[in-house]
Order: sequence, then C-alpha cells, then structure tokens
Amino acid sequence: MSESALSVDAALANLLAAALPITDQETCPTEAALGRVLATPLVSEVTVPPLDNAAMDGYALRLADWSAESWLPISQRIPAGSLGGELAPGTAARIFTGAPVPSGADCVVMQEDCEVNDGKVRLVTAPRVGSHIRRAGEDIRAGQTVLEAGARLGPAQLGVAASVGAVELGVMRRLKAAVFFTGDEIVLPGQPLAHGRIYNSNRATLVALLSQMGIEVVDLGQVPDRLDATIATLERAALAADVVITSGGVSVGEEDHIKAAVERLGRIEMWKVAMKPGKPLVYGRVGNADFLGLPGNPVSAFVVFCLFVRPFLLRRMGAESQPAASFTMPAGFDWPKPGKRREFLRARLQDGWAMLYPNQSSGVLTSLAWADGLVDIEAGASVENGESVRFIPLSELLK
Repeated sequence: MSESALSVDAALANLLAAALPITDQETCPTEAALGRVLATPLVSEVTVPPLDNAAMDGYALRLADWSAESWLPISQRIPAGSLGGELAPGTAARIFTGAPVPSGADCVVMQEDCEVNDGKVRLVTAPRVGSHIRRAGEDIRAGQTVLEAGARLGPAQLGVAASVGAVELGVMRRLKAAVFFTGDEIVLPGQPLAHGRIYNSNRATLVALLSQMGIEVVDLGQVPDRLDATIATLERAALAADVVITSGGVSVGEEDHIKAAVERLGRIEMWKVAMKPGKPLVYGRVGNADFLGLPGNPVSAFVVFCLFVRPFLLRRMGAESQPAASFTMPAGFDWPKPGKRREFLRARLQDGWAMLYPNQSSGVLTSLAWADGLVDIEAGASVENGESVRFIPLSELLK
C-alpha cells in the first residue's frame, strides 16, 4: 500500500478494477424489480404496437378521398380495444387514440382539424399519408432484445418489461452492505445531546444512499472508539455482507481505529486520495468482503460516496454504469487560491451561472441540501468570475 495520495482518476480506476461483480442470480416478479440489475437479456415475444394504431382522437380516411370541400360520411366508430372493419371508399372512420387503424385508411386527422355535421366530416387542413399513425412494431419487434443484461431496472425499464408481457425477470441477487459508525462524540437522534456531542447525520445519509441503490443494508450501528470494539464489529460485518462500509475513524489519530482494525483482520490496498473534501478513503479486504472506509465529516463522506463508492458498488452489483455526465458553465464566483488537491465545490445553477454555497467547509451538510451539483476544479487551478468551469449535476452522481 502506497502512503502517497492517489489522483482522483487513479483512485477510481483502482477501485473499479477491484470490484468483482456478483454472479448469483434469482427470479423476481417484474412489479417488485425496481432497483434490481437484470441478469439475463430480456427478449420480446411480441410486437409493440401489434397493429397500426391512431396516435390521436380523430378520423381515419384515405388521402385519395380528401378534397378541401368534400364532406365524408362517417361509416364506423372504432374505440381503443376494438377492431374496425375495412374502410369503405369515400368514407371516414371515427377513431380514438390507440385504436387499430382500419384496413384501407392511410392517415388519421386529429379531431381539432375537422368539422362534423349530420354524420359527415370535413377536414379543415390537408392530411398527409401516415399522419398520426403509430406503425406496428415501430417500438418493438418480436425477437428483439429490449433490455440487456446489466441494465438497472428503473421505472422506464420496468415499463418496457411490462409492455412485452414479462411477469418475472432474471436478476442478480441483491448486494449486501454492512455499515457501522465510529466516534464517541456522536449520538443518534432521540438520545440526549450532552455537551460536546453531535447527532450522527452520516448514518441517515449513508443508509439512504445505499437503500436508494437497491442494496440490502445491514446496519450494525455505532461502535465505541476502542480498537477491540472496532475489530469485533468489523469481523462481524465482514461475515454478514459482501461489502463493509464505515464512516469516521479512517485518519491516523489516537482514537481512529479503523485502519488498524482492517490491517489486523485483512489488508489495505488504498488509503488517501488527492481531493478536497475527502482525502481519507480506505479500500481493502477483510475475509471475503470488500472494505470501504469513508471520512467522518458529513460532506466529505457524501462526496466520496458519490465519486467512488457508488461506481464501485454498481460494478459489484453487476450493473453497467457510465461516468457521470458533466457540462461547462460560467462561474458566478472567484476562486483565487489554487489548491494542492482537486476540489469539488458545492454549487447550484442560477440563471445560467454556477454559484457556490458561501461556506465550503466539509462539516456544513446544509450545503449539500442546497446544492444541485459540484464544481470540479483541478489541483493548482484558480477561477475568475465568468470563466468556464466543469459542473457535475448531483442527479448524475445519484442515478
């Protein structure tokens, strides 16, 4: 293990290289598969839509029967879910959104562009062949792979699965993460807040971040700042889960026991990253479990989780993941003092400008509740108001 701090890119590359996807699979009802990772490709047995159908409420007709002054008799009415008959020449069919287009019709005109009188319809605007018709199979063809293995199943993916009639899906088993927290100065909400103590915010944040990913969380609570207690809890966590994640205790102070406990039970492969906030980041192995130690400061823990832990866990889950998208925005601030580490500043987009939260301390958790992204400033760089900066939306880091 190197004692020197790795660059952000090198640290992420090392973590992703160490992330071995789980291989255990199971079957899950489609309606209960939100957040799961698809284990096998989903191939459609049906065509969607199965027939040409109307994209609007209106009238179906042959373009050849239209003229600006002609009134076409309405020969049939076709609601969604019904099959109409062949369209008689020189007539129009009243049709509703989703209803199959009758044989012989080659366009649909929406009702707002029609006049109706005494069972006949006249078109106010000229129609076009194919207008307002959804073609059979324009979405999905029978035999088409609609979802690839490794897809994370969100609402849109589950909608696709339902659209091809999938009652259940082959998914990877849930990744299991054990968490515990160190620091004698922290207490849980609901407990008396003695002088010099603070409430444990990292527990709520970390458990929520993991749960949002669809990971099964084993919460081992708060551990006293003693080496023996830390070792015992770490050993228990490594037996209970695929990944162990802690917050706090990863520095080198006399009361920081995480690093020593990991070295006692396993090994450490990475320790420091040249970034701010969040320099201390421990990665190692304890038994068969991966170990990730986050900083104790709440902003540092959140940012480190988003930039490193989340991509690592996605790969462990067997999910396909892409780097977070970012874009450039003009800075609505000055950052005149170049730092020695790459910095990720809490920011919000306002009227086309990236604006910073006024207090960038790693202990100011309200800055994250306020922000909608991070401004990424390379080590040694300064920023002048109006200069372009890289902005990473938090939505990209949490998707």
